[in-house]
Amino acid sequence: MTNLVQQRPGAGGSPGTALPSAPTATVPAAATPRRRRRRDIGAAFGAAWIAVVVLAAITADLLPLPDPNEVTNAFSAMPGSAGHLLGTDSIGRDVLSRIVHGARISMAVAIGATGIALVIGVTLGMLAGYFRGATDSAIGLFVNFTLAFPPLIFLIAMVTALQPGLVTLVVALALLGVPNFARVARANTIAFADREFVMAAKALGARPLRILTRELLVNVMLPIMSLALVVMATLVVAEGTLSFLGVGVPPPAPSWGGMLAAGRESLSDNPQLVLVPALFFFLTVFAFNRLGDWARGRVGRESSL
Repeated sequence: MTNLVQQRPGAGGSPGTALPSAPTATVPAAATPRRRRRRDIGAAFGAAWIAVVVLAAITADLLPLPDPNEVTNAFSAMPGSAGHLLGTDSIGRDVLSRIVHGARISMAVAIGATGIALVIGVTLGMLAGYFRGATDSAIGLFVNFTLAFPPLIFLIAMVTALQPGLVTLVVALALLGVPNFARVARANTIAFADREFVMAAKALGARPLRILTRELLVNVMLPIMSLALVVMATLVVAEGTLSFLGVGVPPPAPSWGGMLAAGRESLSDNPQLVLVPALFFFLTVFAFNRLGDWARGRVGRESSL
């Protein structure tokens, strides 16, 4: 009698029967492109917002805005009024003008301090990771010494001891950023120092400076650039915090942190004086962080290839 019950593939493990394949995890496979799309959308928004802020900061004097320190009638305009799109503050200064000119300070601190910290930190980190030994110990001592200070106390002490101003603020924040870049650069230099292309360069008689600049620097800079974007976001917050505490850029120079400090006195009656600079603060920091997240994803994909 013919057996009408057909054996399912792999059931019973009989010879010649194909074993069942491992189940495919379809959810993570579908989620990965979705996460990448979200990351790309966030990066596009971040790049667009940062471009607008930087462009506004550069062209602030060319825009049809009143002087940021020009005082009109005290609190003469609410948001949306003619001539004052975002209104005026408690002493009659145009809020939009102060926001745009305050972006100059935030971007100067973020880009300037990050650039200085990147150059110094990457140089120290690569030297420590390549030469090791006494060089690594000396640079590690400097990095640990810098990290031992509480950042906020260090910033307040340095700004108070020196002449308050934008240059002092940039230098102080740059010193705080050096250890982060140095540690990342050192770790990546150690990771690439024993690779075949470095060994080949040594065998061909290349000097350490040429190896550091021509062979290692390109590979070290990939994770450094993603870190730089996150550091920029951190420095925008740090500058705002110092200005809020009254030890940042001295008034009447407009700064977002200073606007928050001035607006808190009338928060209950005129919350827009705090909400407007806080919104620009949030969007700028969010944009830098989204760009940094996108850059980290790109670095991870490049490393896996």
